[in-house]
Amino acid sequence: MKPGDHPEFFHFPAPEGRSRESTIRLDASGTFTHDGEVVLHPGLAQAMHTWIRRHPDDGRYILSNGYDWTYFTVDDAPFTVRSVRRDGDHLVLALSDATEEEWDLTGPQSTRTGPDGALYAKVKRGAFEAKFTTHAQGKLAPFLEEVDGSPCVRVGGAAHAVG
Repeated sequence: MKPGDHPEFFHFPAPEGRSRESTIRLDASGTFTHDGEVVLHPGLAQAMHTWIRRHPDDGRYILSNGYDWTYFTVDDAPFTVRSVRRDGDHLVLALSDATEEEWDLTGPQSTRTGPDGALYAKVKRGAFEAKFTTHAQGKLAPFLEEVDGSPCVRVGGAAHAVG
């Protein structure tokens, strides 16, 4: 059993002489930094994407690997959409934590456009937001159309408003 499986895991004090606060930051492009320096090791950076959670008590972003956890800062969205692919009548989002999930286009709050024109989707059962990379937005081109002056994604015979 990992310490993270213990019901009081998030209430354990930080290791002696340490704090749960950190200088780890996830910037708007989905790049992790620590003490202002980019996390260069690709394996560590990828692992950090898989450790993103919310603290169950205060809702702040944390990194938790099941053995320890720390708060960190998220400048924009905690996840990025790295690619999009069609699967039958659905579009599947490839996320920065190496997971894939069907893009829920049905809810009125499921997708929005940010001030920089980037597209955002609700992910992880609506608990988080993911920002589309430029590459992922480009992958939407075959599915985009304009309906009544608004951008829509057409998949499975239906047009869904985005943004």
